[in-house]
Amino acid sequence: MKNNHFKILTLSILSLVGVSSCTDLEIEETDSIISDGFQGLADPSSTVTNLYGSLAGQYAGQDNYFALQEVTSDEHLIPTRGGDWGDNGLWRVLHTHDWNGQHAFITNVFQLWNGNQLQASQVLDSRSNPSATNIGDASFIRAYSMWVILDNYGQVPFRDTSLPSTSVPEVLTGQAAVDFILADIETAIANAPATQAASGEANLRASKAAARYLKAKVLLNKHIYVGGEPNGADMAEVISLVDAITADGYALQEGYFDLFLPDADTETIWALEANTINKVVMGLHYNNTSIQGGGWNGFSTLAEFYDLFEGDAEFNELDANQEPANGQEERRGGVPTIGVPFDNQPYASELDGYVNGSNVGYGFLINQQYALDGTPLKDRQGAPLTFKREFKDGTGAVNFINNDETTGIRIQKYAARNGEASISHQIVFRYADAHLMKAEAIFRSGGDPTSMINDLRTIRNTEELLGTVTAQDILDERGRELYQEAWRRNDLIRFGQFGRDWLFKAPGTVDNDDYNVFPIPPAQLLANPNLVQNPGY
Repeated sequence: MKNNHFKILTLSILSLVGVSSCTDLEIEETDSIISDGFQGLADPSSTVTNLYGSLAGQYAGQDNYFALQEVTSDEHLIPTRGGDWGDNGLWRVLHTHDWNGQHAFITNVFQLWNGNQLQASQVLDSRSNPSATNIGDASFIRAYSMWVILDNYGQVPFRDTSLPSTSVPEVLTGQAAVDFILADIETAIANAPATQAASGEANLRASKAAARYLKAKVLLNKHIYVGGEPNGADMAEVISLVDAITADGYALQEGYFDLFLPDADTETIWALEANTINKVVMGLHYNNTSIQGGGWNGFSTLAEFYDLFEGDAEFNELDANQEPANGQEERRGGVPTIGVPFDNQPYASELDGYVNGSNVGYGFLINQQYALDGTPLKDRQGAPLTFKREFKDGTGAVNFINNDETTGIRIQKYAARNGEASISHQIVFRYADAHLMKAEAIFRSGGDPTSMINDLRTIRNTEELLGTVTAQDILDERGRELYQEAWRRNDLIRFGQFGRDWLFKAPGTVDNDDYNVFPIPPAQLLANPNLVQNPGY
């Protein structure tokens, strides 16, 4: 990979984190009043602000949380291209499901998101004298962070801030963990402000709509954590929660790729001020972008995921009006045969390293790529820059290593042509997901959500509507709508497909549910004897 870019951007992201998290959730002195253990925060509001900054840093990168949710799925993989992206197998083992507890991203996510939980608990401690707004924010962040740990690791260490800092955190699992998280969400709903859709900056913090969305997400996945089948009462509540979000004015909106700009829209329920540049350059070729310094030429997608979308399997072109052509749906995007000037792009400027415009399309990029003036681009060896469906080594054999510069279809959701280098706005909760959660809850309750699925497909300008939908239809529609938004792993697990076979999957991990959760890092097991290593590790 391009190590110079990776290091610079990673450092910039880590600078946003704003909190160092001990492996045993040990309370560290920040703005706390310390005498005998934790005694309260002097300024809980500043800690809340720091927490949102931490979340932005944790969410912005192409590594850590994003990698665990996407690279472990059929949606993303990073083949080794010559000397690039080898990294001692760091990326490959995620896609093959051949990881262990020493993996850096698995360790980092456990530390960082548990660190969020601890700081939120400090805010919520009565000795910090939190305001109602502080309580709403901190309860929401703690619930979200604990849910991330539960969903990824199956058990959540929790430190009671009223106990001595030397005490060992208790560990919550199953129903107890779900109940704790749901109680925090109820507190957030009671204390967070009500926001209307298209509220702009108001959607950068906790709101009643964001808390209701999170509760719906927890309930939809609850049977994964506690065992058994989806509960009818839980599904009914998911439907009710989404209806309450809709009542606040949130709704599906046309213009798919416009949703990922900072402009106010009716779909953004919660976003973070997280820079989008990593999501732009991570898959682009060195010669494929007008961003100064070029792309990283790493992340790609499997052909089988690309084939979920309407359109020609080998041809993905935009027409003269920069609209999808050749029968492909809007969400699949396309490759422009000529670049787009930045005259009408408010988020792009020469200050960001752009020259005159962008030669990069939206969505999925396949086959020949073009320069701003329409000239076909070439790779660094002078061969046509054509992104390919296959992953082949120098001998022509399908292989995860020794790929050339052009293997793999690339993705641009946060897009270079929008001037993403200057944008710090990433969506975390979006109404289309809530819409699909409601449809899924109806389906799991024995109802027929076909009209809801087709409503979404219609607004996304698909050419075909579905007949009576199946579980596979719902999963596929979630893939088409929510790709690169860090939901694919969670969705595949809920639909029982995280263990299915896909290209390069390690044979011993196929149909093995042990990999539905990650291992507890060994250092955590040593620090907290209440933690137990997950089965299979």
